[in-house]
Amino acid sequence: MTNSDKPQMTDHQTVPHVFTQYNGEQLDLTFSNAEFERRLTRVRELLSTHNLDAFVLTSMHNIKYFSDFVPSPFGRTFAVVITPEGSTTVTPWVDGGMPWRTTYGDNIVYSDWEKKNFFRAIDRVLAEHRIKPSRLGIEFDGLKVEEYRLFQGWFENVELVDMAEPIMLQRLLKSDEEVYLIRQGARIADIGGRAIKNAIREGITEYELAFIGTEAIVPEIAKVYPSKELRETFCLVQSDINTDGAHNWPTTRQLQKGDLLSINCFPMMSGHYTAMERTMTLGQPDQATLDLWKINVEAYQLGLELIKPGAIAQDVAAKINRFFEKQDLLKYAPIGYGHSFGVMSPYYGREAAMEFREDIETELQPGMVISMEPMLTIPNNMPGAGAYREHDTLSITENGVENFTEFEVGPEHNIID
Repeated sequence: MTNSDKPQMTDHQTVPHVFTQYNGEQLDLTFSNAEFERRLTRVRELLSTHNLDAFVLTSMHNIKYFSDFVPSPFGRTFAVVITPEGSTTVTPWVDGGMPWRTTYGDNIVYSDWEKKNFFRAIDRVLAEHRIKPSRLGIEFDGLKVEEYRLFQGWFENVELVDMAEPIMLQRLLKSDEEVYLIRQGARIADIGGRAIKNAIREGITEYELAFIGTEAIVPEIAKVYPSKELRETFCLVQSDINTDGAHNWPTTRQLQKGDLLSINCFPMMSGHYTAMERTMTLGQPDQATLDLWKINVEAYQLGLELIKPGAIAQDVAAKINRFFEKQDLLKYAPIGYGHSFGVMSPYYGREAAMEFREDIETELQPGMVISMEPMLTIPNNMPGAGAYREHDTLSITENGVENFTEFEVGPEHNIID
């Protein structure tokens, strides 16, 4: 759809409320049209099985997944409305024509001039598809309490059905195009890690190293996806006590000889999170640090051996837990041992049905992309204080498992002299 096909704007009165803004030309999308139709076809099956008239999805991850558009909320609500025949993103006027340019399907814009305009836009989309809803599929985890109350007030005679989990379960299985994207992200994460490793020295700060990694990653993303937004990519470089949290941000601390280091690279490939994490030391570690590091690497290697088609997430977690118990270290393992990859970021979304924890019963299937990432955090008053993390990205295939991460692991490779 181009400028010549659609008017620039419609329905503008003295005070604009709901209209279209087809401004410029539509851009290349991350995936093929066939891939988006595959996703929409599958989710429309849920419309039928749950007797729904339409979906109004408000989470950033599902908006991205079904339309390719990544919102920037700034206190505003976005949506993708999926009907049996179409899909439309609902976006605030502040973003101009960019949402339409980057949306698979249609787009409708609402202004801030009246609080109800977001819902007026949804009504417009439903009316255009001749839908007077009695049951709408929404995401309870994609709405704040006050937003949910507004939904209830506007759709007072409509049953609002929580569809977050059934849609998440569909997202667990990746297409070939998704797997390709995540594979590229893992490759690029290795590039960032290599740049950081090569720059490690006494006196350099955590944040300087993090910048070096990010500056190596972003141009490589641009080569693979030249027409897509470049946002949210980051690296974390942590030293000494700052290693104790997996997501602790870099500081101005200067690296010192003997430091325990955690190197984390996170390319964001068009809303898709990928990661590589490695433990390192600057100079020879003390014996307690070395021993703990080797134990965590053993847990990581055990996890890699356990991951295969048909394995159950809770069984994998239980076996790694028992390994740490034998070392009297389970009390220092703060997280599960891995998770699903896909449309996610630090700011939105995850596929919580696929994590390696003892309460998750999900079976590993071909098409899933997951991580293996055991972590130990030792308190500061104990020998070997700090955290140890190794993180790979793995694809489950019909024939087994493919590890996308190639960065070297363990003390044999990552003691920086």
